[in-house]
Amino acid sequence: MKFNRYSLALLMGLGLFSSCIDKLDLVNPNQQTSSSFGFNADDLNESVLAAYNHIRMEGSYARVGYNADVVRGDETWNASQVWYLEFDDFNMPVTGDIAWWIWREWYYTINVCNFAITRCGDDNSALSETMRRIKGQMLFIRGLAYYNLTGYFQNPPLITSYDTYSSLDGLYGKNSTYDEVLDQVEKDFKEAMELLPTRDLGGEWAGGRATQGSAAGYYARTLMVRHKYSEALAVLKDIIAGKHGSYRLMENYGDNFREGTAYENNAESLFEIQYLDYGSQGTDDEWTPVNTSPNATQGSAIESNYGPAQFGGWADIAVSPWLYNLFKSERTTKGTLDPRMYWTIGSHESDWDGFEYGNVAYGHPTSADEPVMVNTNYGGIPIAKNTNYRTGLYSTVVTGLHCGINLRMMRYSDVLLRAAECENEVNGPTQQAIDWINEVRERVDLPKLKLADFPTTDKLFEQIANVERPKEFGCEFGRGFDLIRWGFFYDQGRLQQLKEHGVFRTTNIPAEVFNPVSYSDKDTDGHVKTPFDSYLPGHEFLPIQQGLLNNNPNLEGNSANSGTDNASYFREKGWTVRPVVDLK
Repeated sequence: MKFNRYSLALLMGLGLFSSCIDKLDLVNPNQQTSSSFGFNADDLNESVLAAYNHIRMEGSYARVGYNADVVRGDETWNASQVWYLEFDDFNMPVTGDIAWWIWREWYYTINVCNFAITRCGDDNSALSETMRRIKGQMLFIRGLAYYNLTGYFQNPPLITSYDTYSSLDGLYGKNSTYDEVLDQVEKDFKEAMELLPTRDLGGEWAGGRATQGSAAGYYARTLMVRHKYSEALAVLKDIIAGKHGSYRLMENYGDNFREGTAYENNAESLFEIQYLDYGSQGTDDEWTPVNTSPNATQGSAIESNYGPAQFGGWADIAVSPWLYNLFKSERTTKGTLDPRMYWTIGSHESDWDGFEYGNVAYGHPTSADEPVMVNTNYGGIPIAKNTNYRTGLYSTVVTGLHCGINLRMMRYSDVLLRAAECENEVNGPTQQAIDWINEVRERVDLPKLKLADFPTTDKLFEQIANVERPKEFGCEFGRGFDLIRWGFFYDQGRLQQLKEHGVFRTTNIPAEVFNPVSYSDKDTDGHVKTPFDSYLPGHEFLPIQQGLLNNNPNLEGNSANSGTDNASYFREKGWTVRPVVDLK
């Protein structure tokens, strides 16, 4: 009997102990770790959403990470002469305050992607359809992150496995070469193409997420960075043929720059950054990836930087007079200005009377006698693109992360113009290249180009690089990336052209703001300058910030840190800088 009592007590004790263990093993859904999270599709879908969240932050695309490239092109200049000035003048110091935000955001994104990709494993054939889509999206976003990091910082550390973070040696990675990182970017986009569905599947895949077409488009872009024109052309042809989804140009160019379900994620968009429409947002601006407000605005601050001061904007970035006059130099078959100018530049033009929303700025009628300038001290022609300058959604700029216009990061028009560029590089000027260009021009009723007018590869390239692309994509992200891949910093003729394109006059006299500015004027006018005059070799990239170098003993600077000229790398690859050609 005593034995039985002891046995019963032991069994009861074990039962209680077992019960306690069960309670201790309960997982708090709000305090999960990498050892308890990410082992099923539901968990990993949460990681996917986190990755999408990171690409719409301050240093990725919501402000600095987008505008840092816009302002280093020749289509814009820094109208505030303060914020973004160091990007504009190509002299960002290693102690600069904001350049590292780009680095921060994209590595936050890479961390989330690496976690999910590692959880998915290496055998794609064993993945369910849901898991294929999860891994495909994460590969695309990681590829996008490293695409941006190389475009800005040249030689960032390449970390592709979540297990790497298990030791300090893995966490503090050393620099990878430009080619090593781009090899991985190509691999990620190519694998994502194979895993993701096309947008034709419908639902959320037709709008809001990376699709097979997104991956294909960025794969072609990456190939073109290293002048792999034949390979890129094959991919672009497949997109045009509909192999990766159905795409077409929107009839109205302006539909690519308005918010709302009627316009966003449209048939022209291969990939765009999702922002909540105005009026449906929260109130808390989340400037960094560590903020976790449940009431976040989930908008962008692009408009805040572009908005003229008189309407409450921060007045930071303006249109270059070169782009303004480029639009004015050619008229449509109907004798009117190119409608793309209306959506790109906030100038008052008689052609806009009765067109779309008319001659307005944030709902206020404008005047030819008193045109709107960006900055009250330094002038500047306003950027209308990716803002509500024309739409009249509100009467003053709602500054902060409140603009709800989705950023269309890749459009079908880019596919067509890139295909024309690749065709020209591979086969010289052909009717096919001209036809692809004309498809973009016909959308806005511009006269068709004729093959006979472009007898050389150099001349057609000039037309694509300095007429067609600036008019179609003016003041959008990507021009700075293009100038690097074309090698314009490594040729004196091209560098001089950039100086001439980028020249502007700092003045608050309207007549002087909109008049053409000559590069030679800077010799006699102290208000005339061009950002490209201060360019030094290696500074087409941003320096890796000193704080990052201090924290990571394995990290070294790049060409901007050391002042190394990248011209030799470019030419050793056998790449060509197309010479300047007069199109007149």
